[in-house]
Amino acid sequence: MTVLIDACVLFPTVLRELVLGAGETGVFKPLWSDRILDEWRRAAARHGPSDADIAQTEIALATSKFPDALVTASADTMDRLSLPDADDVHVLAAAIDGGATELLTLNTKDFPTNTLSKNGILRRHPDEFLLEHWHADQAVITSVIYNVLDQAAAHGIDTSNPRGLLKKARLPRLGKALFQV
Repeated sequence: MTVLIDACVLFPTVLRELVLGAGETGVFKPLWSDRILDEWRRAAARHGPSDADIAQTEIALATSKFPDALVTASADTMDRLSLPDADDVHVLAAAIDGGATELLTLNTKDFPTNTLSKNGILRRHPDEFLLEHWHADQAVITSVIYNVLDQAAAHGIDTSNPRGLLKKARLPRLGKALFQV
């Protein structure tokens, strides 16, 4: 399965690390465009210059881990598309031109299912996406989650409440499935 990842999934860090960690296991093939990576960079820069530098490093790491992930949206494809937010047309165009079967985004309202389905693409929220893959192979996705939690703890993030951390990362259903009280 090939999945175009929207910038809102690539930034913030915990969400990105979980999604890309799943991609590293071969669960799916990630795709993105230069414009999506630039949106990630700009979102990080709003938090300060050091965050912009960190994002640049993280982008370089992600592109080295997934050298085939970069796709280009053609002007022809963009011209034939219409979405509620015209600034998102490039995302759908990249998904189409990259041969994605799914579009992973938090901005579900900006990508109407009827428009995506006409182009053979399924819109997915990361919580639904990761939870589905966890149900399919709990060992693999649980391993990814614990690796990300370990990395977060190593960077000084409080991981004593992993369910709360996943909820904050906009993955409440995944957190509930893994860490039932």
